[in-house]
Amino acid sequence: MSEMQLKDIVYAALLAAGEPLTLDRLGALFDEDVRPDREVLRAALGELEAALATGPVELQCIDKAYRLQTRIAFAPWLRRLSAERPPKYSRATLETLAIIAYRQPVTRGEIEAIRGVAVSSEILKTLMQREWIRQVGTKEVPGRPALFGTTRVFLEYFSLTSLADLPPLADLRAERIPGETADDTPEDAGAVAADGDAEQAAVTEEAAGPQPPVADE
Repeated sequence: MSEMQLKDIVYAALLAAGEPLTLDRLGALFDEDVRPDREVLRAALGELEAALATGPVELQCIDKAYRLQTRIAFAPWLRRLSAERPPKYSRATLETLAIIAYRQPVTRGEIEAIRGVAVSSEILKTLMQREWIRQVGTKEVPGRPALFGTTRVFLEYFSLTSLADLPPLADLRAERIPGETADDTPEDAGAVAADGDAEQAAVTEEAAGPQPPVADE
């Protein structure tokens, strides 16, 4: 198999997959007797990345998995392909997501201690339904509360290669969540009803941009 053939096979697989593929999954496309090793696959991916360098599609590595995506410069036009309005999320939901992203693994009680108010079950349910967070274990304390962390889908949505790409908290302390006003205050424990995320939404996915919003500290 030539290098050109391997690059094209990898390209076709990434186009067809619809999700990021690890080196192991790319290797599994081939019979064992002709399976390229990981370094050969990395070289093919490097060639593919170079070949796409000047086009509208780019190769991105997210948490050790590879995917093809359109470049962010084309977002204003591609966004119009979707007739549906993007869902909205309350400030409380986005603050909770930010705390999990920066403090993970973290329990619900620890999130509440940081925010100073109770965290609605609906907020965690919403984030888990979006597959932005998941339970990553339990804490070895009485009651063994669940520990939450972010997912690869979270990295994909916010265009992060890894958690190391999260902007430093020090750079964000003076920034406000897009759409907030200066007198916004956190919701109290009873302010989030079962459908409160939709009714009290202050920030859209589109406005949230490529970085996860961070709660004011």
